[in-house]
Amino acid sequence: MEIAVILGVVWTLSILSFLYSVSLSIPPYVNPLALTVIMLVFILNPLRIFRHDARFWALRVMGRIIAAPFFHVGFADFWLADQLNSLVSALLDFQFLICFYFVNGDWLQAGDTDICQDKSYIIRPIVNCLPAWFRFAQCLRRYRDTKEAFPHLVNAGKYSTTFLVVIFTTLRSYHKDEYTDQLDNPYLYLWIASAILSSCYAYTWDIKMDWGLFDSSAGENKFLREETVYSSTSFYYFAIVEDLILRFSWAFSYILTEGKYVNSDIMTSITSPLEVFRRFVWNFFRLENEHLNNCGKFRAVRDISVAPIDSSDQTQIIKMMDEIDGVIHRRKKKPPKKKEDKQKLIPEQSIEETGFCDF
Repeated sequence: MEIAVILGVVWTLSILSFLYSVSLSIPPYVNPLALTVIMLVFILNPLRIFRHDARFWALRVMGRIIAAPFFHVGFADFWLADQLNSLVSALLDFQFLICFYFVNGDWLQAGDTDICQDKSYIIRPIVNCLPAWFRFAQCLRRYRDTKEAFPHLVNAGKYSTTFLVVIFTTLRSYHKDEYTDQLDNPYLYLWIASAILSSCYAYTWDIKMDWGLFDSSAGENKFLREETVYSSTSFYYFAIVEDLILRFSWAFSYILTEGKYVNSDIMTSITSPLEVFRRFVWNFFRLENEHLNNCGKFRAVRDISVAPIDSSDQTQIIKMMDEIDGVIHRRKKKPPKKKEDKQKLIPEQSIEETGFCDF
């Protein structure tokens, strides 16, 4: 938390310095560059300070992600690569930043940046495809290692639809000046069709495969699954609806920007954090499902933990990890908890007292 606070303060100071650059006699566009340099120094700093182990663990995982076809793929590898798929806007901003400082010699004025954004028909599409490519390559590698077409090749198909969306988006933008009415642009309809296919594919995979919901043997946990960690089913139903809406956020964005109701840059500033929020929610149920699968298959599970809400949830999680029959087929819905039943989380040192200890 303290690292997040420090970086937040640095980011805030950078913005204030940019806004008041005239008063401070600092070229305004020095500030974004300085902020980027500070962040890179923080990440690559070899000294054993500022969470050295965590930083270099993340760098090692990122290295395996970039070289995905050539290394065995573990859970951390594809989980972190999934996070990158929700950070495409950030990667495109980083590409823009690099281009800006290479083509713009005057750091007092922004200059013409169209070449870095609107007229970039090669680099930006490639950057846009990189996160999907990483996961696509990982799926192919997992198929090579396991020889299981399902789910790995089918999952690779999901990420391949992103390539179609990016290709048709680029072609639509490239040919837009040829049409007075953009509705006459045939690439518009190819983009919409590919975006619908990609969103439906991804949403179905989120719900059915990543979260394990809509299980036919869910019993009274309607539309969910037999075993759930979190006591309130409302969390799951909220996530199902929220994920559907945000998977199709591109449609709302298109309607609002094409109708001139909202500026495209403002819309991007809204949809990008919403996508990060969608991934934040996705993480809870993805890790929960992986945890339950590991428990059911008697695999090591303490490296993949899920966040309990109160002590009874925590005890249930520990039971799932350590008891042979910890993951059971639930026949009855877990009764809702009363306020007095909800207790604080069990301190780490007292977990052994529950009776569910490591052997």
